[in-house]
Amino acid sequence: SATWRANAMFEQYFGFSRSPFSRDLRPRDLLDLPGAKEMRSRLNYVASRRLFGVFTGSVGAGKTTIARWFVEELPQAKYKPLYLHDSELTPRNLYWECLNQLGVKPRFYRGDAKRQLNALLIDMAEGQGKIPVVIIDEAHLLSHQMLEEIRFLTNFRMDSYSPMSLILIGQTELLSALARPSLLAIAQRVNVRYHLPYFEPDETAQYILHHLKVAGVSATLFTEEAVKVIHEATQGAARAIGSLCSCCLLHAMSIGARLVDDHAVKVVLENEYR
Repeated sequence: SATWRANAMFEQYFGFSRSPFSRDLRPRDLLDLPGAKEMRSRLNYVASRRLFGVFTGSVGAGKTTIARWFVEELPQAKYKPLYLHDSELTPRNLYWECLNQLGVKPRFYRGDAKRQLNALLIDMAEGQGKIPVVIIDEAHLLSHQMLEEIRFLTNFRMDSYSPMSLILIGQTELLSALARPSLLAIAQRVNVRYHLPYFEPDETAQYILHHLKVAGVSATLFTEEAVKVIHEATQGAARAIGSLCSCCLLHAMSIGARLVDDHAVKVVLENEYR
C-alpha cells in the first residue's frame, strides 16, 4: 500500500532498522515508565491472590499494551491466562470463549457451559495447581447484562473462595458504569482498582527517544520545542504520540529535513494529522 511504502521510505531515510512507534514491540523493548510499572505490579497482585481487579485509562493511554506485557510475563507453570476482547460480549459468548481457550468443546446452553467452566476452573486451581486469570479488555463496552453476569462469575462457594483472578480493563467510562446503584453489588466486589494516567511532559520525551532507539536510531530527531508541542497536542497519550511522531518524520523526509522542530510539528498538526 502507499502508506506501507511511505513508512519503508522514511525508515530508510532516517536509518531505522524497523518501524518506530510500532505496537508489536516485545515486552523487553517496552519503556517501563512509572504508570506501566504500577499497573503491572497491581495486575500481578490481582493474579497471584485470585482477586477481582478493575483497570482503567483514557483512550490511547497504553492499557492493552501493558496487559499484553503482563500476560506474556506470567509464568506458564503457575498461571493460565484467558484473554477476551469482544465489544459485543454476551454471557454465553463469555463461557464459550473461555472454554474454547481451554481446549474444551462448550455445551450448547449457557447454564450448562457456565457449570462446565466453573468445574474446569476449580479443577485447574485445585487439581493442577494453576491459577486461571480471566482478562476482559475493552470492558467499558460491556452491556449491563454482561456486567451483571460478572457478579455471578465471581460467586464461587457463596463468596468464600475463588479459584480464579478476574481482570476488567477499559476506558474511564467503566468506572461510571460500575458506579450505578444497580451495579453496587459488583462494584463492592472489586479488590483492586487502578487508573493509568497519560504521560507527563518528561515521560513523553523519554517515550519518543526510547522508541527511536529501539528502532535503531540513537540520534535526536526531535528538538525539545518539538517534543513540547507534541506533548501539548496529544496530552501525553502514548498512541497519539506515536501517530503524530510518525507523521512528523514523514513530513521531514518530504521536505529533506533531518530534524523535526516545533514549526514542522505545527505544520503537520494543521495540514496532515487528524
